[in-house]
Amino acid sequence: MTDPFAYVREWNRLREIKGWWHSFELADGTKIEGVSSLEHQKRRIEAFPIPAALQGKRVLDIGTWDGWFAFEMERRGADVVAVDCWDNPRFRVIHKLLNSKVDYRCFDMYELTPERIGKFDIVLFMGVLYHLKHPLLALERVCALATDFVAVESFILREEHRPGAGVAERPVLEFYETDELGGQTDNWYGPSLACLLGLCRTAGFARVEAQKVFEFSACVICYRSWLPAEPDAESGPELLSAHHSMNYGINFDSRLDEYITCTFRSPSTKLEREEVKPEVSGFGVKPIRVQLGGNATWRAHFKLPPGLRSGWHDVRVRLGNSRPSNEKRVAVNLPLEVGTIAIVGIADGCTWKTNELDLSTGDIIAMWVEGLPGNSDVNNVRVVLNDTLVSTVYVGPVHLNGTTQVNIQAPRTQPAGIAQVRVEMLGICSASVQIEVLSQSA
Repeated sequence: MTDPFAYVREWNRLREIKGWWHSFELADGTKIEGVSSLEHQKRRIEAFPIPAALQGKRVLDIGTWDGWFAFEMERRGADVVAVDCWDNPRFRVIHKLLNSKVDYRCFDMYELTPERIGKFDIVLFMGVLYHLKHPLLALERVCALATDFVAVESFILREEHRPGAGVAERPVLEFYETDELGGQTDNWYGPSLACLLGLCRTAGFARVEAQKVFEFSACVICYRSWLPAEPDAESGPELLSAHHSMNYGINFDSRLDEYITCTFRSPSTKLEREEVKPEVSGFGVKPIRVQLGGNATWRAHFKLPPGLRSGWHDVRVRLGNSRPSNEKRVAVNLPLEVGTIAIVGIADGCTWKTNELDLSTGDIIAMWVEGLPGNSDVNNVRVVLNDTLVSTVYVGPVHLNGTTQVNIQAPRTQPAGIAQVRVEMLGICSASVQIEVLSQSA
């Protein structure tokens, strides 16, 4: 049986002879012939809509190897950082010959974070993905580094590799345990094109577009934002809430794989996922689920965009080509800072009578609490009613007078009489206040 990956073995044989992988042409006409031809390198980079003039832009080249793509970006005027997992002496040779100012650094792929290396307008991620044991995690790390777009090029699995398996249409990710792909032990995965596109979308990019398919690879461009709305676009939906999909709070940890659920109002009775365009501080994310709720409301479920700075972020939603909705805020990597907590008011959440809960009209108790931080939410504000932890159903913003409204749901079996209520956060407790509970038959 013919080995469909025999060409990889041939490339490695040629690299052992030539030494160079990339080809170069110096200013004096001297040519360095690598395994990859200069013409093919130009075709690869021209597959992406990268401007010919990059003055004022920062570009990161991940897996730079001999560095041709990094130096090409520098030639176009960009401020370039090139990284690889090893110190390649050929990179340093050509760096000196070109009198280059490219910043060359050695990093493992999974060490690349905005805190360590900064953020970049454009990230090149070419010929790297299939060399990694954790491709989706790597794409998330790459996404976090880019503010505009990432140019992804990867080996793809084709029909000729697995005849009859339908890999051209299916999102297949083939795993190579040892050296099945061309005899290299650092070739771990072969994604089909459909899989490559799906991986990029799942990593947190807004728009993912296949640019060109070569004989052995595919070029995919991954944008961080949606296309801007036209000036005469229709109004966006009404955004009702944005919260953590698991704990319903507003606090998120960018180190984790966390998801936002948005609830919005739209008169549409049918919405496709492709029409719903959520964004957080301008970074768009493709939703993984869109559901119709009650009262003309919809819910969209989507990943917290990678690379958000610590602080408050505005969440918005667009439908199709509409303008963005109103905003709701979420907190990313914000610590909870709690001092003294005090309940300064308590009332029936239905009748609004103070210091009373009438179970015949409802079971919601509304409180006004001093000392809660701005990122308090239903997940971190705990309320105890007569020594029983009850459900916190609403935590509002901090008002100008320093109070926060907190609503709780009392058990319908709560006995009539005087009850004690206290609020807790991070082990700090308020003093208890009294509320009179009237029975349902009162």
